[in-house]
Amino acid sequence: PSTTTLFGRHHLQPSPSRRLPMLFASLIVAPALLLTPSGSTALRMPSPMMQLRDTAAPIGTSTTTDTANYQGTANYQGRVVPTGRQQSIAQQARAKQAQETEILVQGGSLRTWSYQSPSVDQVEVDLSTEGRPLDADIELWHGPDNTPVKMRVYVENGEMRPFSAVIATPRGPNTVAIRNIGQLEFPFAANVASDKVDNPSAACLSKSQTIQGGALRTYPFESSVDSVQVLIKTDGRPLNSRIELLQGPNNNKQVIELYTEDGLNRPFFCTLATPGSGNVVRVVNTAPVEFPMSASVVAHLINDNYTSGAVLGGDVVIGGDLTW
Repeated sequence: PSTTTLFGRHHLQPSPSRRLPMLFASLIVAPALLLTPSGSTALRMPSPMMQLRDTAAPIGTSTTTDTANYQGTANYQGRVVPTGRQQSIAQQARAKQAQETEILVQGGSLRTWSYQSPSVDQVEVDLSTEGRPLDADIELWHGPDNTPVKMRVYVENGEMRPFSAVIATPRGPNTVAIRNIGQLEFPFAANVASDKVDNPSAACLSKSQTIQGGALRTYPFESSVDSVQVLIKTDGRPLNSRIELLQGPNNNKQVIELYTEDGLNRPFFCTLATPGSGNVVRVVNTAPVEFPMSASVVAHLINDNYTSGAVLGGDVVIGGDLTW
């Protein structure tokens, strides 16, 4: 190899025998060099961006101010919605609304209904089945690790005697949790509504009796009574009670085990279906003697066309043979 002087510096040049292979190598590499981007362009392509379409404001924002606040931030398609189907605004009748908003709770599963607005001070819980037994735990969650209301509900036939109770929810937000503690073969339909809630009648509010701790009272009803109202409250002390619907000796058709931390702000009100004859409601105060409570059990719906099935003046045959 020889040396040349360029800009005052000595550069080593390859010998002629090595120039020919280097020339062929440069011809092979030249197309690849032409395909490479210049140094002024980016070496990597930009990452793809997700395109989201603008839609209406998120659920719960109905005013113009709320919609304007969400422009450009969360005004996109795709959002988190509560468990179950949404309630229709166009519903007028409560029966139709309950049919469309109820969800099926399988055995061993849990469903929750949350209410963030403090204006919701009571909700109604309705549970029913297709004729199978119903076994559920109902809790009211108010803040972390705070359960002011608990109840255990058992119904022998959820179609003949559906469960319906009103839970007071003052000082929101509150969450109603319903757990099906039955087996997988015993699902039930659940619905929680905050509008058109049943309220106790004037007779139910006026006819209350004091039940001391450890005592019980029974309320028998005639066969024409289709349902009864039950209202239990205290003077502000905790409430522990057991409500039973019996039909026959020690034959429990429906059992409710109830706990409330404040029986004055959170009284218990429910409606019990009493089809057939021989229905007796038994209310037991399971708390100590220092915690009395007031209970009121009155008839709600009365069937005036009820008949026992007996026909006056009919033929009564004793001994079996009609022609004797």
